[in-house]
Amino acid sequence: MKHFKFSIIFTIVCLAASGYWGFTHGTSAGVSAMLNALAITAILAVMEVSLSFDNAIVNASVLKNWDPFWKKLFLTVGIIVAVFGMRLVFPIVIVAMTADMPMLDVVHMALDNPTEYSSRLTAHHAEISAFGGMFLLLVFLNFLFDDEKDTHWFRIIEHRLAKFASVPAMSVFVALIGLLAMASYVPEHERLVVTIAGIWGIVVYVGVQVIGHVLEGTQSDGDEEKSGNGEAVTAVMKGGIGGFIYLEVLDASFSFDGVIGAFAITNDVIIIMLGLAIGAMFVRSMTMYLVEKGTLDAYIYLEHGAHYAIGALAIIMLASGTGVHVPEVVTGLIGVAFIVWAIISSVRHQKTQQ
Repeated sequence: MKHFKFSIIFTIVCLAASGYWGFTHGTSAGVSAMLNALAITAILAVMEVSLSFDNAIVNASVLKNWDPFWKKLFLTVGIIVAVFGMRLVFPIVIVAMTADMPMLDVVHMALDNPTEYSSRLTAHHAEISAFGGMFLLLVFLNFLFDDEKDTHWFRIIEHRLAKFASVPAMSVFVALIGLLAMASYVPEHERLVVTIAGIWGIVVYVGVQVIGHVLEGTQSDGDEEKSGNGEAVTAVMKGGIGGFIYLEVLDASFSFDGVIGAFAITNDVIIIMLGLAIGAMFVRSMTMYLVEKGTLDAYIYLEHGAHYAIGALAIIMLASGTGVHVPEVVTGLIGVAFIVWAIISSVRHQKTQQ
């Protein structure tokens, strides 16, 4: 329980703040509003955890090789960015940019007229889905098109797809086809802006990789000068600015769908932020638990299951951008199903090896 101690304390504080907000604000303020706020906050927290469990596994696969400094930075600065940046500031920035309104006016709209604020945000669901969907799709595709993977879950499929890793920009090629397919199904007046948003998702992913390679080369040169052995330390996988940015953008891509889906449950931005913040905190705790317990080494297919869940989420996000509604419950269950399937497969593999 030591890994979840702070998350539990954080949950109690957020629930107390949620209850106080419901009891003192709104036209129906009182005990019933307080109980309603507590229930919605709990539902949002559970929804966020179910949608982001695969995020925790992928985070752990990157974080397990980091040094203590970057781990601590990810748990402190990273959680601030995740909670306040993506769950509160980002939706406000989206509305401010698209409606050409000052940020302060948007904040007042979110607090005083949440219905209008919600409608303005959800009106740009297609662009948000295109951006996040493209980033997550590239995460999944680069996992598939990896000829350095030694372990294959679906061996026939993964072994053959890994051969395409020798084709330059294969994952970007497939992602662009997916983006064009999505854009062809959105209304014509939204097509250009959706396509641009998807391209930005690709640019951000590739940009993070570029930063990682630059840092990797710099660190490798420094290691050669000091030790003369020329062993490169991969910055993205072993901690550094590039890896930190990668995990933050990955977390942001996961949160897009959760933030938009939360408005289907409530229009209250404070309740949404508190509920999703609880989920984000538990995801961080689960990440550290998986790292320190060596769970990914014990269950060798767990990382595979998480990436397949990411691929499914990316497809769902792209489909939702075209108007196809997939309930958040279904999205969460698909991710959980892949994770459970991967755990069962890992246990069977252990028994076979024994």
